[in-house]
Amino acid sequence: MNRWIGPVLAAPVTLWLLLAFAAPMFVVLVLSLHEYPDPFGPILMAPSLAQYTEIVSDTFYLGVISETVLLSLAVTVVAAVLGYPLAYWLARMPVKYRAIAFSVILIPLLTNVVVRSLGIMLLLSPEGLINTVTGWVGIPPARSMLFTHGAVIVALTQVFLPFMVLALYDNLQNTSPRVHEAAQSLGASPAVRFLTVDLPLSLPGLRAGSVIVFLMASTAYVSATLLGGKKVWTTSMLVLQEAIKNLNAPLAAALTIAMTVIGLSFAALCTIGFTRLMPWLKGKPSRPLSIPRWLVPWVDALGPIVSRILLLMSLLLLLLPLGLVFVQSFNDVPQATAAGFKGFTLKWYEQVFFAGTYADAFWISVQLALASMVAAIALALPAAFALARFPFRGRSMLVAFWLLPLTLPNVAIGVGMLRLLQLYVIIPPFIGLMAIHVIVILPFAITLLTTSVMALDRSQEEAAASLGANGIKRFFLIILPGLAPGLFAAGIVGFLLSFGEVTVTSFLTTARMTTLPVRIYAESTFSLEPTAHAISAVLILFTIIALAVVGKIVRLDRLYAR
Repeated sequence: MNRWIGPVLAAPVTLWLLLAFAAPMFVVLVLSLHEYPDPFGPILMAPSLAQYTEIVSDTFYLGVISETVLLSLAVTVVAAVLGYPLAYWLARMPVKYRAIAFSVILIPLLTNVVVRSLGIMLLLSPEGLINTVTGWVGIPPARSMLFTHGAVIVALTQVFLPFMVLALYDNLQNTSPRVHEAAQSLGASPAVRFLTVDLPLSLPGLRAGSVIVFLMASTAYVSATLLGGKKVWTTSMLVLQEAIKNLNAPLAAALTIAMTVIGLSFAALCTIGFTRLMPWLKGKPSRPLSIPRWLVPWVDALGPIVSRILLLMSLLLLLLPLGLVFVQSFNDVPQATAAGFKGFTLKWYEQVFFAGTYADAFWISVQLALASMVAAIALALPAAFALARFPFRGRSMLVAFWLLPLTLPNVAIGVGMLRLLQLYVIIPPFIGLMAIHVIVILPFAITLLTTSVMALDRSQEEAAASLGANGIKRFFLIILPGLAPGLFAAGIVGFLLSFGEVTVTSFLTTARMTTLPVRIYAESTFSLEPTAHAISAVLILFTIIALAVVGKIVRLDRLYAR
């Protein structure tokens, strides 16, 4: 009987993903085989490779795809270079301070991508912070930092750096202290220990982080649109234009499939390449990494300096844009993108709180985030029990399917769900949006709640059973109170993820149902008042307060666990 409990508990989340994730992905694949666009035609038509032929025969599409791949590779490399010192700093932080330091990662990670991109614009604009600081030392201002490939790389690195840091941190913090003690006893300095011990042992984390960052960067379009200024094009920008503006869903779907194949190919190449660098994972002998003796003094001398510079750069990249958004929210300038402090004012906050400029969009976002968070937790909790207490055959494959939304382009889900909702008009747009937001939350909710279920004290449940408490009483009197911290943490994280989601939401919003992040993004593409910075500052402050409350219940560094 017990062998059926795991599959039964895993069924709800699996069914949800089949309907809201697998079905849209299948629709995207079918649409990409349409010969011509027909917004009101059937989904199933005679298959054709016309869309793919158009892509490979058009130098513009090939150029944009190549540009996207190169940008994504650059973002991955920069994120790895900046992520290592930050992850190492977090892993070596004393335990009593680690939770606070972890907020450096979580606050930007849970902050709206539009807000963070606006902060990067204030950093790189002609009158922005960089030109202001360089002007103090007599360096002529750079007028061409915005709307360049470099600006897009900086913005995307800021957005996806936390994922690289989390992947590296997971490996670095699990390295046994005895390994470092052994290296130290052999005379290895901290810099040499990092290169010969920590770096090789963290390669699995580097592999995971590289795959995640590349996949996300290759499908990003919010930061690319804002920082590229239509001078830099990515494939996702083309997908959005073809699907929404040109109503050419087949071409959009074909572009999406092309990027999905490229992303999965990159993941496969990473797996093959890193596997060759880590033969010990397969039980094969490997040669230890050694540094030439003549190079050791240089490593010892320059290593600490370089690592501190990179650590400072990564911290500034993560936090400085958010600080600039706060400053700009009090700046008396006509447009949000106008950098340089002109004068203090509270009128932007007055418009937010009293004029109701963003009130409707704000409440839609709140309702959507609450509904998505509750649905995600209701689905993730049984799945967490299935993973933690009722192992069953095929569990590993099922978990891989549950986590698949993290590795496939969100724009693909958006295109597929948009087409499905056009056919099934009886489904309200709110339900379609909620279905997608639940998918965004589920991987994080399942991870958090599985950790919480594994931490429950089984002896208390056994004691309650011996006193005659049935399963229902044990759940509400013993299990649920024990899960309260994990449920609360998953709820806060899920709410923030849903509230700040833009990528998929922009495909499915309507004139009467536009979320706050999508509205700010839409306005920022042509003209945006600093009112957006005021509401963004409020959202950042709310994120900080929410994490502070969570930190009182659960250590923030425990929010991310294996």
